[in-house]
Amino acid sequence: MTMQTLTIRRPDDWHVHLRDGAMLGAVAPFTARQFARAIVMPNLSPPVTSVAAASAYCERIIAAAGPGFAPLMTCYLSDASDPDEIARGFDEGVWVAAKLYPANATTNSAAGVTDVANLRPALERMQAIGMPLLIHGEVTDPQVDVFDREAVFIDRVLSGLVRDFPALKIVLEHITTAEAADFIAEAPANVAATITPQHLILNRNALFAGGLRPHAYCLPVVKREHHRLAVRRAATSGSPKFFLGTDSAPHGVEAKESACGCAGIFNAAFALESYAAVFDEEGALDRFEAFAAEHGPRFYGLPLNQGTITLVREGTQIPPAIEAGNSRLVPFQAGEKLPWRLA
Repeated sequence: MTMQTLTIRRPDDWHVHLRDGAMLGAVAPFTARQFARAIVMPNLSPPVTSVAAASAYCERIIAAAGPGFAPLMTCYLSDASDPDEIARGFDEGVWVAAKLYPANATTNSAAGVTDVANLRPALERMQAIGMPLLIHGEVTDPQVDVFDREAVFIDRVLSGLVRDFPALKIVLEHITTAEAADFIAEAPANVAATITPQHLILNRNALFAGGLRPHAYCLPVVKREHHRLAVRRAATSGSPKFFLGTDSAPHGVEAKESACGCAGIFNAAFALESYAAVFDEEGALDRFEAFAAEHGPRFYGLPLNQGTITLVREGTQIPPAIEAGNSRLVPFQAGEKLPWRLA
């Protein structure tokens, strides 16, 4: 008999962009509706590099999201990151992790790290105090094909970090390739990865289906079909090294549908429905709770959530657009009907 309802421990989102200002007010309630906690990315403009800035941003998020939601703040790393400031923010409970963006790898990453060697003092301190390092894992070398940047980053940078900092907790964010799935599966227990719904559902054909499709464009870009299948196998494997991270990244429709469209997919409004559909298709609904609600907090050393959420097999019609202040957002899978609905 086909399962008609699925009740799981309330999940968390271990990678989300909530933006600021009017956009924050528009998107935060979608994340808070589904998730008890979320790791919030620090790539604002200017980026969140100080404890004071992180504390103030946290207060704005709480005001926008409403009660019952806990934002987990991150420190934006740069070549000039101060190990003392990083440690102070972690000790005071303001930051739960620090985020490494290679300079110019993605949205608002111009102030990111130009050479990981510049981060050694910060990474040594983070390793000593147990503070996780979150990584956007792509090289920015213009000679490297955009579809190969994650695999090359693993070879050139990540393998060395894992070797040189054996006790540092590392999360490779939004993995997209078979190489990443294999590397994480074979790495020590202190190395894990987040997985987005779009990288479970789309391959690179989605970018060119009947024309250029800006709403399928994110970074890291979606890859070939065999990579998508490898990431699906990782997500649904039951391995504690893989957990939910939407990388929901809202941009107004005018910023997406332009001559130089922004990278990012807004999936927060129907994230759980998207993930549940994938686990259902893979015959792995019995592993969905662990992926969504257990692996992440256990890796971060945080308590599991106490409440539950229920999905019902009644179907969700995703609208073509969602109002967001003075703009509109086109949600992931806009216009499609998904088999599950969040009760």
